[in-house]
Amino acid sequence: MNMKLSPVSSKLPVMLHGADYNPEQWLKYPEVLREDIRMMKLANCNVMSVGIFSWVSLEPEEGVFTFDWLDSVLNTFAENGIYAFLATPSGARPAWMSEKYPEVLRVERNRVRNLHGVRHNHCYTSPVYREKTALLNGKLAERYANHPAVIGWHISNEYGGECHCDLCQASFRDWLKVKYNNSLDEMNHAWWATFWSHTYTSWNQVESPAPHGETQVHGLNLDWRRFVSESMIDFCQHEIDSVREYNPELPVTTNMHNIDGVDYRKLAKILDVVSWDAYPDWGYTEDNDDARLAAWTAMHHDMYRTFKHKPFLLMESTPSLTNWQSVSKLKRPGMHKLSSLQAVAHGSDSVQYFQWRKSRGSSEKFHGAVIDHSGHAETRVFRDVAEVGRTLAELQDVVGTTTPVQTAIIYDWDNRWAIKDAQGIRNSGLKYEETVLQHYQALWELGIPVDIIGSEEDFSAYKLVIAPMLYLISEDNGKRIEKYVEQGGTFLGTYWSGVVGETDLCHLGGFPGPLRRTLGIWAEETEGLHSRDLNGLVMDPGNSLKLSGEYDAHEIAELIHLEGAEALGHYRSDFYAGRPALTVNKLGAGKAYHLATRVKDLQFYVDLYAAIAGKERISRTLNSELPVGVTAQLRTDGEHDYVFVQNFSGAEQVVTLDGREYTDVESGAAAPSELKLAVNGLAILKRGAVKA
Repeated sequence: MNMKLSPVSSKLPVMLHGADYNPEQWLKYPEVLREDIRMMKLANCNVMSVGIFSWVSLEPEEGVFTFDWLDSVLNTFAENGIYAFLATPSGARPAWMSEKYPEVLRVERNRVRNLHGVRHNHCYTSPVYREKTALLNGKLAERYANHPAVIGWHISNEYGGECHCDLCQASFRDWLKVKYNNSLDEMNHAWWATFWSHTYTSWNQVESPAPHGETQVHGLNLDWRRFVSESMIDFCQHEIDSVREYNPELPVTTNMHNIDGVDYRKLAKILDVVSWDAYPDWGYTEDNDDARLAAWTAMHHDMYRTFKHKPFLLMESTPSLTNWQSVSKLKRPGMHKLSSLQAVAHGSDSVQYFQWRKSRGSSEKFHGAVIDHSGHAETRVFRDVAEVGRTLAELQDVVGTTTPVQTAIIYDWDNRWAIKDAQGIRNSGLKYEETVLQHYQALWELGIPVDIIGSEEDFSAYKLVIAPMLYLISEDNGKRIEKYVEQGGTFLGTYWSGVVGETDLCHLGGFPGPLRRTLGIWAEETEGLHSRDLNGLVMDPGNSLKLSGEYDAHEIAELIHLEGAEALGHYRSDFYAGRPALTVNKLGAGKAYHLATRVKDLQFYVDLYAAIAGKERISRTLNSELPVGVTAQLRTDGEHDYVFVQNFSGAEQVVTLDGREYTDVESGAAAPSELKLAVNGLAILKRGAVKA
């Protein structure tokens, strides 16, 4: 069965390799522009993102448009076999607009309007800003949407931030009226506004959260975050609409970057292709654990792939260092190729960088780039980039391939926002993202592919669905999980789940609320533990997972009662020693596990998911054991599998293959039965796909 999807662009049906390119910064240096083209080809680059912050170079005065320089760049690209994602420049507007139309300037939470400066300092609600954006975007689209070098729209850049101006306040109230059926009573109940006498008696009394105003109505906080996210998505749609009609076949994307204020899962729905910007701090994390960081990065690659269940684009990464992390350390030998190909292993059809050439001045003059201030190609970074380009050229058959997945982790933006606002059990850190990572990293270590999904998605395609800290869950989604288990699925939930519904009101009748019947337990109490506190999970003899021994637990512990579930392990110490800490509940044709405490040791999660995967016959990429810090990830076209074996352990490793025949994609030779991986090494293998 053919499982290969169409490439992002039929003009360039290969792995994309390139960078953000800012020729407008170098218009006074024509020799630089000529040399750039030569070195792009030398680095095996085939696509550039242009125009991202070019507004003032395209419209230096209101209504005066200057496209000659962009004509020249795109025509030169076409003559040299280089392509472009053409950006809309809304991320940073010119000073003349701020001066003439101050309403476009963003108002902060303290209700002070910003001065002109930085980027993304604009109001998404402003009619003037929307008008000016649509006008320039339309002119760009009219001129370039059918240009032979242009393969897609790069809409704006890393949407983010929020505005609290009067226009946004009015828009927020209108949004609430729609959400709550124009009923203040309904809104007040949803927000539990009788608390502290916060009941609203007029829509005009509703204001966005502010440090010198309201911050303690959690339903208000959550709805404001939803409104801000939807405002950004609506503005993105406004930009898409302004260019789409000129060439409906040209795909649109906008680059995402772990910005907390946007629900990317919803933003992805209006895009043709998902792209994101990845900047892991390799080699200088606080715990100096590149394997954990690699798992964190892989989890996000998988999340962006899962948004549309098709290949995504790595739109930005650094070829060397950044200028904004706490320490700007160089990538060690091999890490650039390893980290770049990690994105491909998890579903990317591109490796692109910020930036092609270092800026000569301003805030990003020391941010990593393919071309340094020296201006030539005789650098370690350039050689690393060219090597990645050569490898990508060998991976044409991988373009459009998909990732077969049997396991999913639920990760919701609403839940994330609500947890961070919860004010309970452990205000020193509930660590939602870190908790999700604990579960993900174990699967990553085992070489089990994972989708990162929302709680409203279809679960039927998965053998195992994991929901770490599903604090916010609606009754409807709880019923959907229950039905999934009854019909034969396997579910795993944890502590601090099923606590509040969609408006952040606590479920009544006992936690875990709508998951109580599914999990077969009642959580009577949940406590936060000090960092110095330590408990443990001790596996019960003869448990159905056949796990043994004990594991340290910390930070959060839940005191649960069995309501049909069976205990698999118990607490080691404190007054609740001997009480259930890990359970399983049989429901219909399926089963549901519950982990009542945060286990400290990664090995526990590896052991747990290895046992569950064995019971549920969940496939691994390789049917062999992997050293700690080494993972194997899979892409397939249905006829051939492409296996990426990657070493993030920080030491040389040997991986024994599983007895099947493999070909090394880069060399074309048969792969040995034992792979020897250097520090920061990887192997890309091809094998025949297993037919379902």
